[in-house]
Parts: sequence; C-alpha cells; structure tokens
Amino acid sequence: MSTAGPAFHPTSKEHHVVDVELPPFVRDTAAQFGAGVPYALKVLAGQLVDDPDMGRPSNLPGILTVTVDGELFEDCPALAVGYIREPDRIEIRYVNPISFAESVESAGSVGSAESVADAQDEGSADPATDAVTVREVADAWQRITGWLQRNAPDSYAALRAGAGPAAIAALEGDLGIRIPVELHVLWLLTAGDDGVNGGGCLPGNWALMSLDAVAATYRLKTDSQAHEDTFNTDRPEDERITVWKTTWIPVVALGPADGTSGLYLDAATGYLGRWSRYNEYPGDELDTLVTYLEEAADMLEAPALATRDRPGLVGGALVWGSSVDPAQEDRWQPWTG
Repeated sequence: MSTAGPAFHPTSKEHHVVDVELPPFVRDTAAQFGAGVPYALKVLAGQLVDDPDMGRPSNLPGILTVTVDGELFEDCPALAVGYIREPDRIEIRYVNPISFAESVESAGSVGSAESVADAQDEGSADPATDAVTVREVADAWQRITGWLQRNAPDSYAALRAGAGPAAIAALEGDLGIRIPVELHVLWLLTAGDDGVNGGGCLPGNWALMSLDAVAATYRLKTDSQAHEDTFNTDRPEDERITVWKTTWIPVVALGPADGTSGLYLDAATGYLGRWSRYNEYPGDELDTLVTYLEEAADMLEAPALATRDRPGLVGGALVWGSSVDPAQEDRWQPWTG
C-alpha cells in the first residue's frame, strides 16, 4: 500500500495492475488508533487487490465500506474502512474506529461487509457518515498539536497519550451512555492535558479532561441532579431545576487541576454547553466539538483573525491572552504568526 505507484497486484485472471493508495493524512491518523492498525490495513489492502468490490455501498456517493475485526490483530480496534473503486486504482478515503460495544455485535472477518450491515441494524450511525466527523476531529486536533509541537513544546509535552479502545469502552460502561464518535476519536488521539503552570492548551487556558476526571465529574453532577430531583417532585413544573442531564459528558475543565467548571458535550444533540460545580444554570455554547477545535486551530494559525481569544507564549508554553496570570504578564508574548 502506498501513496503513489502500484503496491499490490491481483492474482485473478484479469492481469491488470491495481494500486491500493492510502493518502498520508489518512495513514497518519489511522496509525494513532493502535500500533497494529498499519499491519491490519496492509492485510486489507491485499484482500482489496484480489476482490476490489468486496465492500458494501455506503451513504457517501462512490464510497464502499468494509470492516476490520480488531480481534484478529494485536493492538488494533475494530475499524470501518471506506474506499473508492476505479478500474486500475483503489483509494482508501477514511479509517474509522468502531466503538467496543458495536464491534462486539458486528465482529467479523477482515473485509466483512455483512458486519457493517449488522452494525447499522443495531441502530449505529452509518460508518461513512461517522468518517466525516472522524476526519474533521482528527484534522483539527492535528493542526493544534502540530502548532504546539513547533511553537510551544512544553504544552505539547503536557498532552497525555491517547486512550486505548478498552479504556474508552470501560468509561462508556461507567457512564452508561454511548460515547459520541467525535469524542471517541479525540480520546483515542489524546486522553487529557496535564497542562503547564496550571493552564491547558485550549482557549481560555482550559484543559481537555482525563478519563478519570470525566468519570468523577459525571458522578458528581448526576448526584447533584438526584438531590434536586428529590425537591423537583414538589415543585411546579416551570420551577423544577435541572443542573445535569444523563446525556451530558464533561470534556473540558477550567484547568488541569481546576474542575470547578468547564464544557460538556451533549451526546443527544452534539452541542457543547457549560457546566459548573456550583450548579449555576448551564449555558449553551452552540458549538460542536468539531467547530470548537477548528476555531482553536484557526486562532493559532491566523492570530490576526482571532475573535474569542489571543494566543501567546510564556517560554515554551501556550498561554491564551484572556487568562494570563498576573505573575506572567511581563513574560507573555502575543503570537503574531
């Protein structure tokens, strides 16, 4: 498998060369899902050479979808792989990790189109549709981490490694709700931000929460809602208080060690909202996780156009202008690109 030139040759009677291509961005993103993913894709590419039409039509025009059973490969989650089929060329367009729960229901051999259908019958989203979100999240996050690696190495070093599929599945079981694909992919890439001098790398110096912090905050907030519900039964309907919903998943905190407030992702709507430990009324952000990350990346890459916040540096750390510590003001240098 390559980005140019023939990679695998068919063994059928057709005798023409079929090139299976994997664009660099797809390859680099997929490799972060597990050390065994590149080998699994190589095996799949060989199968595609022999049977280019093995996939099932997806909801994206011209895209065929196959799945990879992660249990057949070490350190490889179950994957949905989308590709285009041309007479002498196959291009893999996306690699999308399938959630642990879904893979249990739809596990099959490498390239099993039936397993995709089974997953859809179980009520999961079409893998091709999810792949668009996967690509957008991975692209935005790689723009952020690429900028950090080049310009703020201390902040880059503070990012945790990605979580494994089993860890995300365990959290999913702990919360009792399905983790949206956009959050699933983000956690596969980075499972938290330990920050520098109390600040994270997201606008406002907020930080991506660790999985343990997510679980602890979720329990705390659901307990708060349970307390309110004991009084809500005696309150008029228009006076009942909602401080938390079961579909809200905390994602971002005020700081790496400051869990007093932050942002949640509503698994039901896909939108972010604000949460607070002090149970102020939650505020809607009207951002998806994708648009939130994309805007952060945009502000880093084009600071002159930044509206919500201004990026800057204190030594090797990214520090956003809206929340500069007074003790660091004389060292803070605005980033001008």
